[in-house]
Amino acid sequence: MKNRTYNILFHTHTVSGIVISVVLYVIFFAGSFSFFRDEIVNWERNESIEITDDIQLDFDKTIDSLDAQYNLYGRDFKIRKSYIEQRVSISIEASKDTLATDAEKASKFFYLNTKNYTQASYTASYSLGEFLYRLHFLTQIPYPVGYYLSGFIALFFLFAIITGVLVHWKKIVSNFFLFRPLKKLKTLWTDAHTALGMIGLPFQFVYAVTGAFFMIKLLIVAPSVMVLYDGDQAKFYEDLEYSHPHYELSQNTLNSNFDANTYVKKTKALWHDFNVTEMQVFNYGNANMHVLLSGHLNYKDKFTGIGKVIYNVDSGTLISKKDPIKNTSYLDGVKNVLYRLHYGDYGGYALKIISFILGLISCFVIISGVMIWLTARDKKNMPEKKRRFNEGVVRIYLAICLSMYPITALSFIAVKVMQPIMSKTFIYSFYFIGWLLLSIFFIIKKDLNFINKYTLLSGSILGLLIPVINGLVSKNWIWKSFSNNQFQILFIDVFWLILASITLWIFFKLNKKEQIQLAK
Repeated sequence: MKNRTYNILFHTHTVSGIVISVVLYVIFFAGSFSFFRDEIVNWERNESIEITDDIQLDFDKTIDSLDAQYNLYGRDFKIRKSYIEQRVSISIEASKDTLATDAEKASKFFYLNTKNYTQASYTASYSLGEFLYRLHFLTQIPYPVGYYLSGFIALFFLFAIITGVLVHWKKIVSNFFLFRPLKKLKTLWTDAHTALGMIGLPFQFVYAVTGAFFMIKLLIVAPSVMVLYDGDQAKFYEDLEYSHPHYELSQNTLNSNFDANTYVKKTKALWHDFNVTEMQVFNYGNANMHVLLSGHLNYKDKFTGIGKVIYNVDSGTLISKKDPIKNTSYLDGVKNVLYRLHYGDYGGYALKIISFILGLISCFVIISGVMIWLTARDKKNMPEKKRRFNEGVVRIYLAICLSMYPITALSFIAVKVMQPIMSKTFIYSFYFIGWLLLSIFFIIKKDLNFINKYTLLSGSILGLLIPVINGLVSKNWIWKSFSNNQFQILFIDVFWLILASITLWIFFKLNKKEQIQLAK
C-alpha cells in the first residue's frame, strides 16, 4: 500500500471513529444489556415463565373477554408475543360495521397478562429492560431522528471497521499477538485496540451491517419503491411480506362457532415443534371471518423456519399455507437471518453471554481508540492550550461513556425499590438525570484516572447490591429463586454478582498499579 493511500485510510479511520465514538459506545453498552432484555423485564416484575416463543394462552377465554369488553364484531385484531415475558400485545382495529358506535370505531392497543388477564398500556408496561433495549437504537430521541442517527452511526462504524482492517492488513496477524503493557502509554492502548478489535471484528461487522439495515432501510429502499413500484408502498410491502391480507366485511354474520384453541392445535399438528407467535383475526363474528396463525420452528431444528396458515372460519377450511420446512424463500432467508444474527436469540444463554462479552469488548475498543488519539497528541512540542483542549474533549467523552455503568446499576436498584410507582416517566427521569449528574461530576474532577477508577468502583458496589435489594424487596433471594426454578430472576442476580466482582477486581488492579507507580 502506498504511503499516501495508507495515510488517507489511517486518518479517515481515526476521524470517523472519533466522530461517532460517544454515540457508538452508548449503542454498544445498552445493546450488550439488551441481549438480556427479557430476563431484565421478568426480574423487574418478579415473574418467571417458560422460555419459549410460543404463546401460552387460553385463546378462547381471552377472545371472549375482549369481545365482552370491546364488542369485536366486524373488527380485525391481533394477539402477538414479541418477547419471552408474561404479557402479549393486543391490537384491535376499528370496526368495519357501519352500525358500530364511536367507541367501536376506535382502535385499541394494550398488553395482556397471560396469567391473570389484566390489561396495561404501553406506558404502564414500560420497564428498564425495554428502556435499555430502545436506548441501543436511540428511540428516546424523537422519531425519526433517533432511528436514522443510530443507522448512520452503524454505517460510519462499518466504514471505520473496513478502513481499520485495511490499515492493519500487513501486520494483522503479528499485531494480534503483540501486547506490550510495559512500554509507553500510546503503545499499550494501540496494542489493546488492535488485539481486541480483531477478536470482536466478526461481531462488530455483523452488528454494523444489520444495525444499518434495520435503521435506515427505508432510506435505502425508497428509490426502489419510486422506480420499480411507481411509488406504491402498499404493493412494495406486500411483496416483502410485511403486510397481511385484507378481507371485506360481508352482510351476514358467522353461522358456526369460532374455537380459537382448536385452530391453534390444528396448526401445531402440521409441523413438529412449531411455535405460534401471532394470531390475527379478520372480521370477527362475520361470515367472511378468517384467522391467520404465524410462527416459526424451533431454531435448533431450522434457523429460518417461518410458517403461516390462513383458515376460513365459516367453512373451517385451510385456504393458505406457508410451509416452514419446504417453502423457505430467499426473501425469508435474508430477512430472518439478519434478525436472528442481530438479536442473537437462536443459541440460548451461551450465545447471549458471548455476545454480551463481545459487546463490552467493543466498548473497550472504542475507548482505547479515543485514548490513542489523545496520547498521540500529548506531545511536548504541542502548544499547552491545544493539549488542554484535547484532554478536555477526552475527559467529556470518558465521563459520558463510563458513567453509564454506575447509572445502569443504580437504575436496577431504583426500579426494584420504586416498583409501586414505576412508570416510563420515572425511568426516563431517573436514568437520564442521574447520567447527566454523574457525567458533570466526573468532568469537573478533571482527572482521567479518577473517572476510570471510580466509575468502576461505584458501578461494582451498586452491582453487588442489586441481588441484595432484590431479596429485601421481593423476598426472592438467590437460593429461593434457585429452589423454585425461577431461572430468569436467578440469572440477573448471578449476572450482576459476576459482572460487579470482575469490575471490582479490575479496580483493585488499577489502584495497585497506580500505588506502585507513585512509590517509584
